[in-house]
Amino acid sequence: MPSLHLAQEPSLPQRVREAIARQEDRSERLIGWVQLAIVVTFGLLYLLTPKTSGPDAPFQPVPYILGIYLVLTVIRIAWSYRARLPDWSLAFSSLFDIGLLMLLIWSFHLQYDQPPSFYLKAPTLLYVFIFIGLRALRFDPRFVLLTGVLGALGWGVMILFVVASEGGDMMITRDYVEYMTGNALLLGAEFDKIISILMVTFIISAALWRGRQLLVRSVAEGIAAEELSRFFAPKVAQHIKGAEETISAGEGQLREAAVVFLDLRGFTRLVEQEEPAGVMTLLSDYQARIIPVLQRHGGSIDKFLGDGIMASFGAAEQSPTYAADALRALEDVLFEAERWQAEREAEGLSAPRVNGALTTGTVLFGAVGDKSWLEITVIGDPVNLSAKLEKHNKVSGTRGLVTMEALAQARAQGYVGAAPVRELVSETVEGVAEPLRLGILAE
Repeated sequence: MPSLHLAQEPSLPQRVREAIARQEDRSERLIGWVQLAIVVTFGLLYLLTPKTSGPDAPFQPVPYILGIYLVLTVIRIAWSYRARLPDWSLAFSSLFDIGLLMLLIWSFHLQYDQPPSFYLKAPTLLYVFIFIGLRALRFDPRFVLLTGVLGALGWGVMILFVVASEGGDMMITRDYVEYMTGNALLLGAEFDKIISILMVTFIISAALWRGRQLLVRSVAEGIAAEELSRFFAPKVAQHIKGAEETISAGEGQLREAAVVFLDLRGFTRLVEQEEPAGVMTLLSDYQARIIPVLQRHGGSIDKFLGDGIMASFGAAEQSPTYAADALRALEDVLFEAERWQAEREAEGLSAPRVNGALTTGTVLFGAVGDKSWLEITVIGDPVNLSAKLEKHNKVSGTRGLVTMEALAQARAQGYVGAAPVRELVSETVEGVAEPLRLGILAE
């Protein structure tokens, strides 16, 4: 159940509110562990240091207070791991912390057998700032305000108790020395404490309010970036994220890269015959099998062209083995495509053949578009040639083609083929002026 504070932010999408709530859950667990560390630390100090009251003191409240606080802290930690802590429990925790602290301070005049004004000198009041600071870990100013206001009110009640129990004006002094050396009450000094508590509370709350705005924005932008990154290849997304300046249309870098084009043969005819749902399922299944293979070898998916896939190697991120990586990827893609085709045929489903082609050369990697819309893409002769070679598979009766120049580069970069590559010499490719020397990866 989201907190009331998140419910008051209706403009946030549900997934963003859930992400912030998860952050708050982790903060509550952190607060619990910090509280446990505090109570254990003070418990050890109490056990190891000499006692400030004599052995005949009528009352020793510290062990009881620490014991109660330890038990409740353990319960709080266990609860925070089992479920989301509701707002009322966090408010009660603040009330209990301040109430327990004030009870401890109040008990000092009984422990040391002194008038009630004695406890007003106790430095233990400073612990109220620990409780205020703990609430700051949640990035929710409401609970910091609540804890600070409770602390100020609690100390005000303690002052009123002293005035009521010790004769009112008779205990009040304007002499600072008398206040410091006796049990007289200096109202200005006590009001200073209250003002200090409230000032620290308001300052931290203001800082937290600003911090929460940044948290909300950060979580919202983080989720948006995560969602948008699904529309980009990981290396392209990293390029956008790591850019020193805002990426603009017309910017680009020349890179030596490899380009792979893949296509489903006969897909157009299949679209005319199959139901739309069946076509989309086939595409989704095909892409789910092929894309991980390309990415495993370092390929970046540049774009989807219907049933076509264009991937680049060494464009988004420079690589000394771009050609070898691309050729290994194309080999594995064609092998995986055969398995995919056989599985679909065994199930009586349409099973189009996957064709592919690979080229290498100098490409321009950059952004195209305008101020309102940008696309990170790869441009150059290798891109155009790869697309033409992929279509040439139909003419040559092959499934995978590579230029001999790209094959030589891949071998120089450490590529060792799974099978011999048969060469096609002086192959005429539609749209290419000069005959090409091509290698056949699969037929």
